Amino acid sequence: MAVASLLSPGPAGFGSLRLVGGGSRCDGRVEIFQDGAWGRVLDEQWDVQEASVVCRQLRCGEAGTAYNPPKPERGTGPVGLRGVRCAGHEAKLTLCNTSLPSSALAAGLAEDVGVICWGSRRVRLVNGAGRCAGRVEIYSQGIWGTVCDDGWDLSDAAVVCHQLGCGEAVEAAGSARFGEGSGQIWLDGVNCSGAEAALWDCPAGPWGQHDCGHKEDAGVVCSEFMALRLENSDGCSGRLQVFYNGTWGSVCSNSMTQDTVMLACKELGCGDGGSLEIRLSSGRVSGPAWLDRVQCGERNSSFWQCPSTPWNPQSCEYLEEEIHITCNAREKIRAVGGKDGCSGRVEVWHHGSWGTVCDDSWDMQDAEVACRQLGCGPVVSALHEAAFGMGTGPIWLEQVECRGTEPSLQDCWAQPGDSGACRHKEDAAVHCSDPTQGRQSSSRRVSVPVIMCIILGTLVCLLLALLAGQVLSAGAGRRGSSRAQEPFPEAVYEEIGCSPAWEKRARFDRSGSYSEESLTQLQPHPAVSEEQKGLGSAPGGSLRSWRSADVPGAEGDTSSLSPGSMGYDDAEEVPVALPCPAWATPIPPCRGHDRAAMSG
Repeated sequence: MAVASLLSPGPAGFGSLRLVGGGSRCDGRVEIFQDGAWGRVLDEQWDVQEASVVCRQLRCGEAGTAYNPPKPERGTGPVGLRGVRCAGHEAKLTLCNTSLPSSALAAGLAEDVGVICWGSRRVRLVNGAGRCAGRVEIYSQGIWGTVCDDGWDLSDAAVVCHQLGCGEAVEAAGSARFGEGSGQIWLDGVNCSGAEAALWDCPAGPWGQHDCGHKEDAGVVCSEFMALRLENSDGCSGRLQVFYNGTWGSVCSNSMTQDTVMLACKELGCGDGGSLEIRLSSGRVSGPAWLDRVQCGERNSSFWQCPSTPWNPQSCEYLEEEIHITCNAREKIRAVGGKDGCSGRVEVWHHGSWGTVCDDSWDMQDAEVACRQLGCGPVVSALHEAAFGMGTGPIWLEQVECRGTEPSLQDCWAQPGDSGACRHKEDAAVHCSDPTQGRQSSSRRVSVPVIMCIILGTLVCLLLALLAGQVLSAGAGRRGSSRAQEPFPEAVYEEIGCSPAWEKRARFDRSGSYSEESLTQLQPHPAVSEEQKGLGSAPGGSLRSWRSADVPGAEGDTSSLSPGSMGYDDAEEVPVALPCPAWATPIPPCRGHDRAAMSG
């Protein structure tokens, strides 16, 4: 808005009319100078007839568009003119009918009016890293168009830089250095002296006539263009440098904070953080060192917002003072134009900007590496001929030849993309499987070893149990065979429960669950002596614990004497010597943990 005001004529020029809020003096909101002040022009039926009068009065050619500005762009000052009706041939707006009856004025809602004249022109730089570098584009007749690079040099670039307030021209770029534009090519054969106020004031071919293609679009780098880079092949690690006043220079490490490193990596598109590298090299810095004491904090959202010392090409002198950074994402790749990050046009980051990959020799092996680098699942298809649309900017890689096992495209053999053999209509693309499939497959791969470990562990436990059982069986067999060979076997019992005889009898008497028959079965055999009865009824004894003095269940019934019939699978048949000698001493009650030895 301020730029438009500077370009607008004063009250004495162009019949005291101006256009404000546009990109040039030939487009914007209409204001008229009356009674010593600029006032707004309001109308409810503003159309191209009135607009043509304004464009003619301002010497801006024919009217292109008549419009009512949106609310944020409306004026707030006094009203200078309202309700204008023109036939279209008037030389000035004030010559149109402005004496409309109040009833006509009240019929509609009067609003600010605006005009875009065909003579309305403005310039911009596109697809650079800032507003002071990029492809040159001119706005004319309502559309943006480019400039052909035939004869394009620093004098032409200087006019553009001055016009944009970007300092001096540093580079006049050709051959679509900043990508190919689209649409109209407005100028060809530009030949500026460098002193012109606007690019369209320079000698050139007829407006809109050319013999160029967009592969010849002109570009500019101005001195006020500032950029950041890490000087290394991958663009995300190395010496931190800043572009200023047409030259790359170092950044010094004094007062460097981790927030500064983080914002530098973000500015470069190299991840959300990084680390400072310690360099032990000595010597003096070659070239300028532009910045020192860059101190970014939590409130800074961009590297360029961080406070520092003023620009000075001698900010530091020695190599050990230069900053070297390694960012998180050293090799960057992205898929553009697809529904997710796993399909789209393949773009790689190099030398501080995104560029595309040529589809010459692009195949499934190359796409497999791209999918792996993107963190997606296996490749589905390798696509050609800008399947997801044409990119802009440089083409970084041509003739990519991957084996399919490389971790990144940057590890594959390829030719640099600056040969000019490729165009963006040949941009390579990829379609990878969904990233969740990759995670699921990886989880399945993890689960297989776990299952195998469980199975092997179970088998080992079963094997150990079988071995333990065999060892115990062998030990029991040895004990049985040794006892069978002894002439006087040792009678051993182990107490299971210790209760006095009177207590056991009282328990039996109280319990109604014991039948008379079951009590009878507990009586000793009639052939057993009184002493043996004492042994049989010893409180510490039990039918299972006796080995050499067990009593058969019924006289003459030998079938019931097998170990299995007694309910004891581990019972052993031991030779029985009855009756016991008279000198055998019965085991005292309630000493079931003692072991009694009987020798004949």
